Amino acid sequence: MSSSPARRATFADVLAIGEFRALWASQVLSVAGDRLALVALTLLIYDRTRSPMLAAVAYAAGYVPYVAGALFLSGTADRLPRRQVMVACDVIRALLVAAMVAPRVPLDALVALLYATTAIQPPFDAARSAIVRDTLPGDRYALGAAVMQTTFRVATVTGAAAGGLAFAFIGARPALAADAATFAASALFIRFGTTARTAAATNSPNAVAQLAGGIRLVFGDRQLRILLMLGWLAACYAIPVGIAAPYARALGAGPAAAGLLIASVQVGAVLITPVFARKIGPLTRLRWMGPMAACTCGVLLLTAVHPDLPISMGIFALSGTFSVYQIAANTAFVERVPDERRAQAFGLANAGLVVGQGLAFMGAGAAVEVLPPSTVIAAGGGLGALVACGLALGWRHMSPAVGRHSARHLRGRALLAGQAPVHAVRSRVRVH
Repeated sequence: MSSSPARRATFADVLAIGEFRALWASQVLSVAGDRLALVALTLLIYDRTRSPMLAAVAYAAGYVPYVAGALFLSGTADRLPRRQVMVACDVIRALLVAAMVAPRVPLDALVALLYATTAIQPPFDAARSAIVRDTLPGDRYALGAAVMQTTFRVATVTGAAAGGLAFAFIGARPALAADAATFAASALFIRFGTTARTAAATNSPNAVAQLAGGIRLVFGDRQLRILLMLGWLAACYAIPVGIAAPYARALGAGPAAAGLLIASVQVGAVLITPVFARKIGPLTRLRWMGPMAACTCGVLLLTAVHPDLPISMGIFALSGTFSVYQIAANTAFVERVPDERRAQAFGLANAGLVVGQGLAFMGAGAAVEVLPPSTVIAAGGGLGALVACGLALGWRHMSPAVGRHSARHLRGRALLAGQAPVHAVRSRVRVH
């Protein structure tokens, strides 16, 4: 028998799986369509009312209802067949957005429809994330997660830009019609491109009981708790996005510079994500996860010296580059959560991230009223770096993948806990 290590999976291997391609295409359509509709509708409301407050209320639809849906609806993707949940969410969202296209719909009704559409997104996201893990065994999941994360970043920026252009050239209602079409197309991809599976959960508790059980699972396990908090650190290193406009204004620049600053945050991550997922082995990713999280936030301390625009863009791009540690955190989180609780766990993680970013943006916005934006970003980065260092130390001392435990002990713990398939554990031990 050959003792040579097995060939590492490649992105070509992942994209060769038809089911993953269907999920990927669905994500592209959903994210781009969501951003397009959200921006176009926000601009429409502002154009009609000239009220920044009402426009902000509309844009909040991208965040506020998502939290409620993530907490109380994500569990449906455990209680019901996940493909069925995804198709139903897409069909309902297509109908809701189509209703916005009707002429003479009052503004308050438009906002209510947008809120309802956003609230239905979390169970779709949770179901898709759970199915991706079923579709991509072993280390292929990390590659799939890299593809999904990169696509999300690109589609978010592209969809937002398209929303502004669509409003300018064709109007808000055609943009909304295009969004409804993306949901319909996504439903077709999911229905005919993925495999039917039975519900993951053996029993069907109500939404509140399932939420309580998910909270006990995630926060009662120290490893899951650390991984969750590493994910939530995005609230600290995303602050530059939330105050890009005042940061650019402090540099004597305008909206175009603010757009460049926002884009620079994404560029580093988009470029390095494929390399990190493909070239760095699973154990090494876990070892680097904590230090990279600290670097993601710590790099932002450099803004304290008030750099100019090009250097600021470089700092933000470097911070975004280190943020690819999220692939390692995501993979470890998925492998430790039982399949029958996976969707609810994803819902909790997403809800916490959205709340954390919202609070961070509001806090940073308030702080900019009395402090220079560069100081606010440096303070947020410093706070995040301190938290990340604590989490990194905790992870190192209690994770057998990073500490001094043997590979045999790693396999034994995984088998006893039932946290990952045997082939996945062996892959982590073998590949460095």
